[in-house]
Amino acid sequence: MAVLWHCQGVTETRTVGAVRQGSLRELNLAVVLRRIAGTGRPPSRAEIAADTGLTRATVSAVVDDLIAGRLVTEADPAPRTGAGRPARGLLLGDTGPAGLGLEVNVDYLAACVVDLTGAVRHHEVRRVDLRPLSPADALTDLVALARRARTAADAAGLGLAGAALAVPGLVDAHGLVRLAPNLGWRDVDVPALLADHPALTDPVDGVPPLVVENEANLAALGELHARPGGPQSFLHVSGEIGIGAGIVLDGALFRGSRGWSGELGHVPVDPGGPTCRCGARGCLETYAGQEAVLVAAGLAGVDLPADTAARRLADLACSGDPAALDALHAAGTALGVAVSGVVNLLDLDTVVLGGGYATLAQWLCPPVLAELDARVLTSGWSPVTVRPAALGAESAAVGGAGAVVRRIIARPSGWLSRPG
Repeated sequence: MAVLWHCQGVTETRTVGAVRQGSLRELNLAVVLRRIAGTGRPPSRAEIAADTGLTRATVSAVVDDLIAGRLVTEADPAPRTGAGRPARGLLLGDTGPAGLGLEVNVDYLAACVVDLTGAVRHHEVRRVDLRPLSPADALTDLVALARRARTAADAAGLGLAGAALAVPGLVDAHGLVRLAPNLGWRDVDVPALLADHPALTDPVDGVPPLVVENEANLAALGELHARPGGPQSFLHVSGEIGIGAGIVLDGALFRGSRGWSGELGHVPVDPGGPTCRCGARGCLETYAGQEAVLVAAGLAGVDLPADTAARRLADLACSGDPAALDALHAAGTALGVAVSGVVNLLDLDTVVLGGGYATLAQWLCPPVLAELDARVLTSGWSPVTVRPAALGAESAAVGGAGAVVRRIIARPSGWLSRPG
C-alpha cells in the first residue's frame, strides 16, 4: 500500500489580506470560517457580511460550500420576535474533518481524535514502559493505537485530516528525533520508521499527514487555544518522568533558533547534584521528575504508569501522608528555582502546570510561588500566576490534534478540494 506518512513542522497559519483574483474564493472561505470559529455566539450570514465587508451573496455562496463540506452547520433558529423569518446562526461542524493526536512518552502511548469544534471525540492511553523497546517496536505499538482511533473516527462520521505526534525530546524540522534521553532515543528518523505502515489520515491539500513535534510544544499550543481570551504569553511545564516546557510569547510558540527550546528538565538546580540520564549533574528532572518524586515519597519500585502515578501521589497527599507531602514540597521548590530563571529572563506573568503536574498542582503551586516571590525581581509589584493546565494530562495529544484542525480552519479550501 502506498505510504503517505510525511513530516512537516507545526506552524500557526495566518490569513493574509492581499491575494490574487484566482485565490479570492480560497480567501473568502477562510475569512468566513474563521469568523464562525472565532465567536462565542453563532453569527448569521448577515452578521458575517457586515463584519467582513463581503456581500451577502458572496457570504451565502461561501456558507453553502462550507455546509456541503461538513465544515459548518446551521444552529436552530432563534424564537421569532417579529415579522419575517428569523436568521439562523452558523456553527462549526462536528461531523467533518478531525485531527489525530498521538503521543509517545516514557511509560505510555496515547491517541486522541479532536473534531473541528475542539471536542475530544476519542481518547485512549496504553500503559507500557517503552525504554526496553526499540524505536521501531514502540512506533508499531503506537500505530495499533492510532488504528483504533481511526476506527472510532470513522464510526463517528469524521475524516482524519492529519496527525501530530508528540515526543519527549529534541525534534528537528524533518521529524528526526535528535535526542530523547528518557527514552534512550538518539537520531531516530520517525517518518522513515513509519514508512512501512499504511497512512491513517486522508490526504488534504495544505495539511501534512504527519507532524512530529516536541510534546511540551504541542501541550503549550493546546493550552493557548483551550482558553480563549487567556494570556498570550506563558510558560507551560509538562511534568512526567521527564520535564519539558513550551514557551508561548505574544500568542506564538517560541522554538529557539534550531527549534529545540524548552528543555527545562535539564536546567541545573544544583551543579553538584545527582547525575541525570542526559549525563549532566543536578538537572531539575533529578529533583522534580516523576521517578524522583515517587522515590522521595517512599514509592520506589512501585509500578505506577504516568496516568496513575500522579493520582496515587495526590491520594496520599490528600490523606496527609508526610512522605508524599514532603516529596511534593521539595519537587515544587526545585521547580520554582528553575522556573524563576525563565520568568526573570522572559518577563512572563503566567506559569501553567501540565502533564502529571496538573493533578498535583494543589501541592506544587505553594512552593513554586514561594520561590518565584523570592527570586523574581518584579514579583513585588507584578506577581506571577501559577495554575494547572486546562487540558490536564492530555495536553500534548489534544494539542497536537487541535493543531491539525486549526490548519483546516485557516485554509478550508484544502479540505473542500480533497479527492472523493
